Amino acid sequence: MRSILLFCGYFILLQGFCRAQPFVLPKLAYGYGEYAPYIDAQTMEIHLTKHHQAYVNNLNKAVKGSPFEALSLEALLTSEKALQVEAIRNNAGGHYNHTLFWEILAPKAQQSILTEPLAQRIMATFGSMDSLKKELSKAAMSRFGSGWAWLILSPDSKLIVASTPNQDNPIMPLVSERGIPILGIDVWEHAYYLNYQNRRADYFNAVWELINWGVVSKKFQEAKENKLLIEKQPSTHKKRNR
Repeated sequence: MRSILLFCGYFILLQGFCRAQPFVLPKLAYGYGEYAPYIDAQTMEIHLTKHHQAYVNNLNKAVKGSPFEALSLEALLTSEKALQVEAIRNNAGGHYNHTLFWEILAPKAQQSILTEPLAQRIMATFGSMDSLKKELSKAAMSRFGSGWAWLILSPDSKLIVASTPNQDNPIMPLVSERGIPILGIDVWEHAYYLNYQNRRADYFNAVWELINWGVVSKKFQEAKENKLLIEKQPSTHKKRNR
């Protein structure tokens, strides 16, 4: 057992696929009320401390004592065997997705600017920021029920707008459009119902005002160097209805 733990400790330094402690809830970079008027303080607090916390708690329960207990979040999400466990699929996805969501949001005064490399790629792919917004809005609005809208960098380095149901995400081998997410928008009703009720389009427009494009630009650069999906073989796993 000691040799296994030592190996895992060494492996985490190499690839980050092992972990030494339970998954934990991240902290927001800003106070709950600082995201207003686009997202109200109560929604932010409930979303983080109730919904996201539940994903973290349930993920820790799901992996405890299982063959997947030592795996990192990314390793769980790219393991077809781990994703066959519904509780791991749902809660690992929920933890990963929400963590990214919090990272890319910032109050207007705290936002950093879009960098030139990402700006050029957006122009080359979509033609304009407005066209990108329309594509993401379409992905968000056409997602039946609960899910996410994404901007991802594909394994062949293309920017793609995608959508996934529930808490699935584009690094999972069971989705049709795979890539490293650099931007994700939560379209579960718990993300907006207190303030926007059933007005998902209004919520989307509000979230757009909170996107910190400097952080998205950083994630774009990191995604270009990320070999996670390139090293994975295409999946034959049965996909959920989309």
